[in-house]
Amino acid sequence: MNELDAANPKIVFFGAGAIGASVGGWVAPHHDNLYFIDQGAVAATLKDKGITLYHQREPGAKATVKVKVLDNIDAARDADVLALGVKNFSLDKVAQLIKDKVGNRPIIVSMANGVENQRILPKYFSKVIYCVVSYNAWMDEPVTVGFQKKGPLILGTLDNGLRAETRQVAEIFNGGVETVVVPDIQDAIHCKIAVNLANAATTLVGQGFRPISDMGLYQTIMTNVILEGVNVIRAAGYHECKLGGMPSWRTIWMSANLPRFLSGPIFKRNVQKMNISSMAQDVILKKSKETELESITGYIVQLADEHHFPAPYNKAILAIARQEFGKPDFQPWDVKDVWARIAPSLK
Repeated sequence: MNELDAANPKIVFFGAGAIGASVGGWVAPHHDNLYFIDQGAVAATLKDKGITLYHQREPGAKATVKVKVLDNIDAARDADVLALGVKNFSLDKVAQLIKDKVGNRPIIVSMANGVENQRILPKYFSKVIYCVVSYNAWMDEPVTVGFQKKGPLILGTLDNGLRAETRQVAEIFNGGVETVVVPDIQDAIHCKIAVNLANAATTLVGQGFRPISDMGLYQTIMTNVILEGVNVIRAAGYHECKLGGMPSWRTIWMSANLPRFLSGPIFKRNVQKMNISSMAQDVILKKSKETELESITGYIVQLADEHHFPAPYNKAILAIARQEFGKPDFQPWDVKDVWARIAPSLK
């Protein structure tokens, strides 16, 4: 039975972090049967003020969107779609809660990075759509969210099923943000993982928190971390999927291999446009031990080992991050110290 036959399906966003709040905030004005569930200060702000959004280039031009808020998960029992704006390290507990309270009725849309959600969600739900988020967003305070660009979102299922439902979700989301459906979501998921490999490196050197002492070394590390990830996922049999606004594989290769006098100025401009990653927010600002490190860098290193592909840059970054992230007194490293750990493995 088509779960979304209704003309006005009830959509509930569970979690109003930077991604859930931005997507839901964009879509809410165009779909009146949309609700949020969260807790604490986030839930209070959602009720009192709504969601405040602004573009990176225009921080003074904030727009506030009033949204509907459910008091608890019990009020989502009649939801047609539950969009999960939670990271993989919280997903198992959230999925268990939803299954206990709501059951297997709704379509689940997961917006988490990585592939861990593919292991977790099918344990609880039979109808899962995966969403690749192709933009960066950050939360200044509950619930004020900045974004680098608006979308796009990429939707798909692991078996290419739920076609009508996926198209309907995409149509509704398209009212507020560009949303496309692809036949092989795994390609999109893995291409996003490769780009997200930058998160551990930017966190480790504290980009946005301390000066980069050697931009040339930083470019070498960053570009090779991502290029290495591209080569690993290619070796594993995945193909390039265009993630609107994110660099193509050709661009990534050129950034790592072109002479520095050509690629250096472009890299520096891109660094200046980058914002603090969600991993850096977790590690440096929140002092959290829960991060996406294993879901992203750890996964790529595991994939490299499975396919007997060398990954010295990411292995070095992973080793340092496992050692340092989670320390209550973690201080970002100088880029030269990071390079000193990577360089011996390249010989």
